Amino acid sequence: MRKLYLFFPKVFYSFPIQLLLNNFRRNHILILCWIILFAMVTGNFGKYLGIPYLFLDPEYLNKVNFTSFLMMGLLTAGFTMAFHITSYITDGHRFSFVGALSNPFKKFTINNSIIPIAFLITYVYQVIAFQISNEYSTPAILAKNLAGFFSGYILMTLSFSLYFRFTNKDIFRYMVCRIDEKIKQNVKVTRASAMKKLDIVRKKQVRVDYYLNGSLKPTPVEENIFYDKATVLQVFDQNHFNLVIIELFIFAMVLVLGIFKDYPTFQIPAACSFMTFLTIFVMLSGAFSFWFGGWSATAGLVIFLFVNHLVGEDFFSKKYEAFGLNYDTTPAEYSIATLQKELDRTAMEADRQVVLAQLKNWRNKFDSEAKPKMVFLCASGGGKRASLWTLSALQVADSLTNGKLIENSVLITGASGGLIGASYFRELKLREKLGEDVDPYGAIHRQKISSDNLNPLIFSLLANDLFVGFTKFEYAGKAYQRDRAFTFEDQLNQITEGLMDKPIKAYAEVEGKGITPMVILAPTVVNDGRKVYIASKSVSFMNSEERNFNDYKQLKVSGIDFMRFFKEQDSEDLRFLSALRMSATFPYITPNTTLPTDPPIQIMDAGISDNFGMSDAIRFLYAFHEWVAENTSGVIFISIRDSPKLATILPKSGQTIVDDLTQPISSVYNNFENFQDINSDMLIGQAHSWFDLPIDRIDLQYQSENYVPILQKMDSIRQNSTRASLSWRLTTREKDGIYNGITSDRNKQELKKLVRLLE
Repeated sequence: MRKLYLFFPKVFYSFPIQLLLNNFRRNHILILCWIILFAMVTGNFGKYLGIPYLFLDPEYLNKVNFTSFLMMGLLTAGFTMAFHITSYITDGHRFSFVGALSNPFKKFTINNSIIPIAFLITYVYQVIAFQISNEYSTPAILAKNLAGFFSGYILMTLSFSLYFRFTNKDIFRYMVCRIDEKIKQNVKVTRASAMKKLDIVRKKQVRVDYYLNGSLKPTPVEENIFYDKATVLQVFDQNHFNLVIIELFIFAMVLVLGIFKDYPTFQIPAACSFMTFLTIFVMLSGAFSFWFGGWSATAGLVIFLFVNHLVGEDFFSKKYEAFGLNYDTTPAEYSIATLQKELDRTAMEADRQVVLAQLKNWRNKFDSEAKPKMVFLCASGGGKRASLWTLSALQVADSLTNGKLIENSVLITGASGGLIGASYFRELKLREKLGEDVDPYGAIHRQKISSDNLNPLIFSLLANDLFVGFTKFEYAGKAYQRDRAFTFEDQLNQITEGLMDKPIKAYAEVEGKGITPMVILAPTVVNDGRKVYIASKSVSFMNSEERNFNDYKQLKVSGIDFMRFFKEQDSEDLRFLSALRMSATFPYITPNTTLPTDPPIQIMDAGISDNFGMSDAIRFLYAFHEWVAENTSGVIFISIRDSPKLATILPKSGQTIVDDLTQPISSVYNNFENFQDINSDMLIGQAHSWFDLPIDRIDLQYQSENYVPILQKMDSIRQNSTRASLSWRLTTREKDGIYNGITSDRNKQELKKLVRLLE
C-alpha cells in the first residue's frame, strides 16, 4: 500500500497527466475536435449517413489502397501536430520548466500525446474490423494499407519535427539580437496577452514532478527558472510566427488544390478534406486564443454575430444556379398572384392535349385488340444506396418481363438517388432502341453508378465554396461558376457515362413518340413547400385535381409548372443533370439551388414532400383517368423503395433525458417515411372511387442484412443498422447487399406477380 501511495503522486503530477487534465480544463475546442473524430471513426456519429466509412475506407481515384491511406496518415498527423502547436502556444507558459530543456517543443509533444495515441489505437482497430467485415480485405492488403497510413503519419511528423528543430529554440531562453525592436513590432493586444502569460509564468505554474524525455524515460523536473519580460515576449512572438507560417502553407495548399479541383488527381479523400478543415480550425482557434487571451470567447461570439448579420444581408451568401437557365434577364415574379395563374384551365387543357397525343403514341405500340397494362415507375430517394438499388431492380425486372416493363411504362417519378437510377436505366434502354451498342442489363452500369461521388463533393466544399470561387464554365451559351453544384453534376455525368448530359427539352421528341417513358421531377421549394414540376414539356395539368375548387378563393396552389413559369428564363435549356441535382439535394452535401425569381426561391430534395413519387404518379393518372380507362386494362404502380414498407416495430428502450427532450422532433423525423406511406396508400385507396379498372401495386424493397446476424457482431458501426448508409458513398459489402437484395423471397414474389400482370 505504501508503494502504491508513493506511486500515485508521481503519476498524477507527471507531465503527460497534467497536460491531459489541462486540455480538459481549458482547451475545450481542442477536446471537442477529438471527440468528434473519435465519434466518427467508432460509428457513434454519422453512422446513418455513412460518415465513418470515409475514414475507415478512404478512397482516392476510385481506389482504396496504399496511396489513399498514405494521404489519410499525412492529414491525421497534420491535425495531430496542429493540436500540439495550439496547446504549446496557449498553455506552454504554464509549464515554464520546459524552457530549460533542449528541444522544448519535442518534449512538449511527447508528453502531450495521450489523446493522439489513443486515437491512433482506436482508428487502427476500427480500420481492421471494418476492412475485414465490409471490404473483405485479405491480411496482405490490410497490412499494405496500414503501412501506407503509418508511412504518411511518420513522414508528416518528421517534416514538422525538422521545421521546429530549426525554428523553435528553447522557450524562455530565446536570446537573439534586436529584442527591443521585435517587442515594438508586436500589436498591443498580443503584448497584453503575453504580459498576462508572463504573470502566469511567475505566479501560477502547474505542478509537474516528472516528464518523459526524448527516450521516453521518466525524468524529474528541476527547479523552475523565471525570465525577464523581453525574453517572454520574444518567445511568444516567435511561436506565433511559426503558427502563421504553417497556416499560410495550408491555405496555399488548399488554394492550389482548389484551382485544379476538377482534375481527379487533385481530389483527395473526403476524410482528408475534413481533416484539413479541422486542422485549419484548430490552428485558427489557437491563434485567436493567443491574440485575445481571456477575451477570446467573447471576441469569437461578437465576430460570429457580426459575420452572421453580414450573411443575412447577402454580403457573403452564395447562390447555386441551375445550369441552362438565364439569370441575367428579368427574374420571374414569385407571388400569390402569379401562383394563382397556375390554375389556368386553358393552359392545363393545352398541356393535357400534348401529353394525350403522347399517350396515344404509346398505345399504338401494342396490339389493337388486347388492351395493355399501363405502368407507373416510382423510385424512392436515398442517395447512392437508392441509385444502385433502383438500377439493379429495374435491370432484373425488365429482363424477367422481356423488356415489357419499360415498354408498358408511361411515367417515372420519385426523388433523389432513386430518380437518378431510374433515369439512367431509361437512358440505357433508349440508347438500345436507337440502335447504339449498349447493354442495359450490363454489370458495368451498376459498377459505374455505385462509384464514389463524395470525395470531389467534400473537397469542393472545402477548396471551392469556402476559399476559392472564381473559376467558371459555359453551358448553353451562359457562364456559371464551377462550384459544388458543378462538381456534383460533373461526377453524376461521369458515373452515368455522359449519356444524360443534354438539355431537358432533348427528351420531348422521344417521349412524345412513346419511345421512352416520361420523367417528371418534383423538387421542393424551400420558401413555401410547394413543388416545382420539371419535365421535357409543360405539365400544368399536375394541378388538375384543383379544378374542383373553383369557388374556393383561399386555395393554396400545390406546385408550379417549370416550363411555363420560367419560359422567359430559357426553361427549355435547363440541363437535365441540373434537374436531377435539384431533385437530389442532400442536406449539407449537395447545395440548394436558387432559381431566377423575385424574390429568389431555393430548391431542395423532392423527398421532402414525397420521397416515393406515388402522389405525383396518382396526380398524373387523375389528369388522364378517363382516357386510361378506355384504352388500358388497368394500371400498375411499381414502387422501387430503398426501405421496407412494413418494417419491424422496435421496442422503446434506454430512454435518456436527452431522448425525452428530443423525442418530439426525432419522432417526426424517424417516422417521415411512414407518414408518406400512409398518405400514398390513402391516395391509391381514393383512386378506386374515380378509376374503375384494376389498380395493382408492386413493391420492390431493399431489405437490410438481418438474415446475416454474424455481420452485426463483426462490425460495431453496423450493430444497430445493417442497412446501407444514406450517403453518396458505399462499401463493397453494401454494394453486394443492395444488388443481391432483389433475390429476397418477398421481392421474388413481387417479380412473379409483375411478370404475370404483363403477360
